[in-house]
Amino acid sequence: MEFISIFFSFFTLLSALFFFTSSVRGGRKNLPLPPGTLGWPYIGETFQLYSQNPNVFFASKVKKYGSIFKTHVLGCRCVMISSPAAAKLVLVTKSHLFKPTFPASKERMLGKQAIFFHQGDYHSKLRRLVLRAFTPESVKTIIPDIESIAVDSLRSCENRLVNTFQEMKTFTFNVALLSIFGKDEVLYRKDLKRCYHILEKGYNSMPVNLPGTLFNKSMKARKELAQILAKILTLRRESKTEEQKDLLGSFMEQKEGLSDEQIADNIIGVIFAARDTTASVITWIVKYLAENPSVLQAVTEEQEGIMKGKDDKGLTWVDTKKMPITSRVIQETLRVASILSFTFREAVEDVEFEGYLIPKGWKVLPLFRNIHHSPENFPNPEKFDPSRFEVAPKPNTFMPFGNGAHSCPGNELAKLEILVLLHHLTTKYRWSMVGPQNEIHYAPFALPQNGLPITLTRK
Repeated sequence: MEFISIFFSFFTLLSALFFFTSSVRGGRKNLPLPPGTLGWPYIGETFQLYSQNPNVFFASKVKKYGSIFKTHVLGCRCVMISSPAAAKLVLVTKSHLFKPTFPASKERMLGKQAIFFHQGDYHSKLRRLVLRAFTPESVKTIIPDIESIAVDSLRSCENRLVNTFQEMKTFTFNVALLSIFGKDEVLYRKDLKRCYHILEKGYNSMPVNLPGTLFNKSMKARKELAQILAKILTLRRESKTEEQKDLLGSFMEQKEGLSDEQIADNIIGVIFAARDTTASVITWIVKYLAENPSVLQAVTEEQEGIMKGKDDKGLTWVDTKKMPITSRVIQETLRVASILSFTFREAVEDVEFEGYLIPKGWKVLPLFRNIHHSPENFPNPEKFDPSRFEVAPKPNTFMPFGNGAHSCPGNELAKLEILVLLHHLTTKYRWSMVGPQNEIHYAPFALPQNGLPITLTRK
């Protein structure tokens, strides 16, 4: 115990010295750091952010310090910004000064070659390859497969109590695997799911790679996941079939020259980006539709209108463009729920920002949630009202997929799979929420209480 006490005291002293010297270093431009607190050594204010409604954390900080303040979360010294103009400056206008990044735990789990962590030519190439795999021409070809996955997912939930979020994670994971691998993942689907399930548990853990820690278990799963991806790559190369239009085919083109490590890092990154966030959005939509019968009726009537005259034929790309009411429901859900409260950037040099210094290496977090919930941008912001999107929102006030060169390249696929699922959900099923739903869980995504338990029955 004495050793532990001495070690902790020494660690605290080093951390305090580290923060002090960082502040002094920043003073070379004779500018103050933004106001705010850094919390405990190393841990910072991580628990305060992730253990409660982030609206409370952000609102209390903005009220005390203004629209720009410093904090310390997930082992990172951060500056948080909460105005549309500032978000545009970081993400678009001056994006070259703020590289995309994540906390160390996520960077090591996803892989340093993933698209999220790069700028310049390498990032541009990766973004082009991802966008090519998710163009309308490419996505059109898998609509029947997405529809089949949606139908099977809903059928498996019939007449039983289900956790909506967990069921939708399975749905979105299967769609992600389809869009990445086509049919090549069938042999390895169970192993991919098992490894990724372990990996995701450590995404927001402290990067302490000691036996028994979440981070250690996640890194082992990450290694096994890379081995499975290597087998799939070998299988694809040995099959010598014609060039495939899925994401793996796009990454594997000879002229692109990506290494197997780069391909693996980016595939794991795409799964990360495609799974939980989309599943969270669908979960919130199910909740909001249940709580707003008039909106549910309007969506149902729109979807039933699409069904007329189809003679049980599947949905087409054209059909998905005839769903304006349903699309507005998705937009409003993205705004109200704000699944991603913020995004991470990192200052690549000392930056003067609104009279303050942001030191090189500090993280900069545009607060999407604050912007989406500001009454200046959206009147009565806590109310679920899809009709507000009948008029385009003010510039830089609605950024559910980010903004600028690093905005989510798979957002069209995400919208498509949600539309397909909602078509079958609203035209074929009734559902009711089970238990109280007056709380929200934040770990790390905003989710309805207990993942939204529901019962689903056929109409």
